[in-house]
Amino acid sequence: MASIREQKRSLTILGHRTSISLEDAFWDGLKEIARSDGLTLPALVARIDASRAGKGSLSSAIRVFVLERVRQKGA
Repeated sequence: MASIREQKRSLTILGHRTSISLEDAFWDGLKEIARSDGLTLPALVARIDASRAGKGSLSSAIRVFVLERVRQKGA
């Protein structure tokens, strides 16, 4: 089972460094989505960041994004 504790990781998106705290399962899901979409992890995170329009935290936006992709896959 993946860790349920958040782990902070740093990424550079659009030229600036940021730290994101996510549980391992969300990091794994995010990396898998990036790979399947042919994107780098920072490029995918930049897209998610842009889509949230400054609302909520980036970590929360990533969790929702990963969850929505899992739901789409299962439908």
